[in-house]
Amino acid sequence: MTESQSPWTPQSWRTKKAAQQPTYPDLQALKKVEERLAKQPPLVFAGEARRLKKALASAADGQAFVLQCGDCAESFAEFSANNIRDSFRVILQMAVVLTFGGGLPIVKIGRMAGQFAKPRSSDTETQGDVTLPSYRGDIINGIEFNSAARVPDPERMIEVYHQSTSTLNLLRAFAQGGYADLHKVHSWNLDFVNGDLQADRYRDVASRISEALTFMRACGMNSERTPALRETEFFTSHEALLLPYEEALTRTDSTTGDIYDVSAHMLWIGDRTRDPDGAHVEFLRGVKNPLGIKVGPTTAPEALLRILEILNPENEAGRITLIARMGADKIEHALPPLLRKIKESGSRVVWCIDPMHGNTEKASSNYKTRSFGKILAEVTGFFSACAAEGVWPGGMHLEMTGRNVTECTGGASDVSETSLCECYETHCDPRLNASQALELAFLVASHLKNVRLRAGSGE
Repeated sequence: MTESQSPWTPQSWRTKKAAQQPTYPDLQALKKVEERLAKQPPLVFAGEARRLKKALASAADGQAFVLQCGDCAESFAEFSANNIRDSFRVILQMAVVLTFGGGLPIVKIGRMAGQFAKPRSSDTETQGDVTLPSYRGDIINGIEFNSAARVPDPERMIEVYHQSTSTLNLLRAFAQGGYADLHKVHSWNLDFVNGDLQADRYRDVASRISEALTFMRACGMNSERTPALRETEFFTSHEALLLPYEEALTRTDSTTGDIYDVSAHMLWIGDRTRDPDGAHVEFLRGVKNPLGIKVGPTTAPEALLRILEILNPENEAGRITLIARMGADKIEHALPPLLRKIKESGSRVVWCIDPMHGNTEKASSNYKTRSFGKILAEVTGFFSACAAEGVWPGGMHLEMTGRNVTECTGGASDVSETSLCECYETHCDPRLNASQALELAFLVASHLKNVRLRAGSGE
């Protein structure tokens, strides 16, 4: 703790300015919900968060790659076992492609089981001559454009907790119960991907993995004897935006005495709540979870160093992941100064690329969309900038779904502006569909392979 910082408690954020928070009309009802949540069992466990931090430390040292994927915003309406399974399955596919191409362990983190709150650029939304409070995610209010739905309701936090519990139960079953067994690599393909280029490329990788597994089995290594072949570690994350919910799910670990936010393994702070003097930084500085920080084209190097000093004063590897979201047209000039300054400071961080949020645009049909070409361009720019500055490109952060949506234009699936309306289902920002996500994974695998080859040649 620096001299300028006062002692931390789970409530000390309340003394700071809290951006992006709803105005609840009934504060007594809010207090009762917070009290109920505070009595609930943890959604995740401190030991799991420590394992994630250890895996992220490997990524910080250039020995692993982070794949962080999931919905833009989870919702009550789209909650189903099939949707969870399909997203998990695409993440497994992507991880296999990245592992095979990059020759590295992949740290798998889902934007799942808690990603229900969304920051907004405006407190209000206007349609015609009607102005209402903005939709801030299902944890706060409803997406329906009427005055009743847009009133912030603290009871929604209870529903989020229970839905997150169910989601985590299913994810743990998938990850540890045999679904993630590499011998099933062929069965992970999604029906609607069949027939396109990505399906053919994936089947080729799967066949080569199956051949390797057959060889390993002949050598005495199989799923029964080698748990790593039949199980995988899968972690969860979300933006720590709604602070009453995060505080209510803060617990003291009985084995270490450390304090964790048990709503997710990893929490991140967004571009709009990154104020070093604000409530979000204040809250996160006291919990021991791994943390992400979104950095954009307006992020000043010195300001970022100040946040790192607050959130990671001991420079612990695995504690901080910096998630760059610059935009395809800005990354080449906006990212290098940050990479350079952080490297010079000696800060042990993971650098990830979020190629989604800087490339949002309005289509002529008035749908919010993202160009797959620009997404690819920003990823390529990230790898180029990291190579030029001698920094390990440690991961990728995506908004995607296992569903066959038409929300981002382009890619081998050839989503056009006119076809956006065919299956546009997001509650907030456009997501990659399975084919686009897999196509991106192949591109990143190629970049990782090139990085590995350059390192092997001593360049």
